[in-house]
Amino acid sequence: MQFLTQLSIQLNRLICYVGRAATWCALALMLVVIFDVVSRRFFVLGSTKLQELEWHLHIVLFAFCLAYGYLANTHVRIDLFRGRLSVRAQHWVEVIGCALIVVPYCAILVYFGTNFAVESFTSGEASSAGTGLPHRWIIKMLLTVGLGTLLLSGISVIAHRLVLLFGTDEQQKQVSSELQSAVGLEPGPLLEDATH
Repeated sequence: MQFLTQLSIQLNRLICYVGRAATWCALALMLVVIFDVVSRRFFVLGSTKLQELEWHLHIVLFAFCLAYGYLANTHVRIDLFRGRLSVRAQHWVEVIGCALIVVPYCAILVYFGTNFAVESFTSGEASSAGTGLPHRWIIKMLLTVGLGTLLLSGISVIAHRLVLLFGTDEQQKQVSSELQSAVGLEPGPLLEDATH
């Protein structure tokens, strides 16, 4: 159980570091959009590169913050059935859901995404627009890496919930407090699943 405790803690730290670093893309995205709008409106300078850079930054922001959001339990849930279950049963639902859906699905996406990015790199794929951004493989690889962090998040959640199910009181407190510290949130509605 100590291995699962340390695995969860280390993965949480890594995923939260990546998620926080990726949030800077929001500032870059905002600046690119403002520049694009102002230059189009006042200087009549349209730029395909700027428009493509906008959706590249959207992808990076989404892909690298998705795993962080999953750890923080801020993702959308439909709790018609799960919310009526005991806390122990909810942990089991999370373990089974991650093991059967999140981890295998993300593993498949990472596998095919890697092939997709490598093929793009070897073929020298660029934007289909003549004045678009070159090196399309970069964004394809970043999307794949982002999905890889979601895969790690699923593994972390499985480890965390197994510790909550079978670990000692000390291990349960350790993984929950480390998750709260890594995510940077106080215990409350966003983390209540993970801390009970």
